[in-house]
Amino acid sequence: MKQQSSVSKQPKPVLENIFAFPPNRDTLGATAYFIVENQTNILVDCPAWDETNQTFLRERGGVRLLFLTHRGAIGKAREIQSDTGCDIMIQEQEAYLLPGLKVTAFEREFALSDRTFAFWTPGHSPGSSCLYDTRNGGVLFAGRHLLPNREGSPEPLRTGKTFHWPRQINSVQLIIDRFSPETLHYICPGANTGFLRGKSAIDRAFEQLANLDLAVCLQSKPSL
Repeated sequence: MKQQSSVSKQPKPVLENIFAFPPNRDTLGATAYFIVENQTNILVDCPAWDETNQTFLRERGGVRLLFLTHRGAIGKAREIQSDTGCDIMIQEQEAYLLPGLKVTAFEREFALSDRTFAFWTPGHSPGSSCLYDTRNGGVLFAGRHLLPNREGSPEPLRTGKTFHWPRQINSVQLIIDRFSPETLHYICPGANTGFLRGKSAIDRAFEQLANLDLAVCLQSKPSL
């Protein structure tokens, strides 16, 4: 009988200075990302907190900020902050889920640096939010707000646990209104990355979002 390796897979490069971690069982198979930004390295959502990932982060300068896109991505946030000394950022409506931790809560928008900012996209959860990085033609870290479908195209996904579906659709429209083909080239989704079929991110992101029929999406039934 073949034994399973005790060493987890290494994070893989997605775009320049961006890495994706293997799906994390602590967050229902979600994908976390790491943005290497000199003195402001950002961890987007929680990866499995094992030796492989800890070593990977330490060798690249550590974590300055852990940005949580929604409450389902909290995972081992307490352990990550304890081990790395990083700050944690989350939208204010879900900050109560991190008692006793050093947390920066924001309302609608927050600039992390001159090229990275967070903004509130409620719907999937009350405090669902996205992180945007201007590099690589514009990259949106969308958590579970926007996920690839079976064709690898981005769309909002309604589930039985969706907090408020019409608000989520409105949040998608706000993204379409805010960006353009020149400012939004990629989406790094927080789950369903197997549907990307080997790709590391959703490309032509704005064009694909602009082609969504949000009226049809609004009428969709929850998936299992």
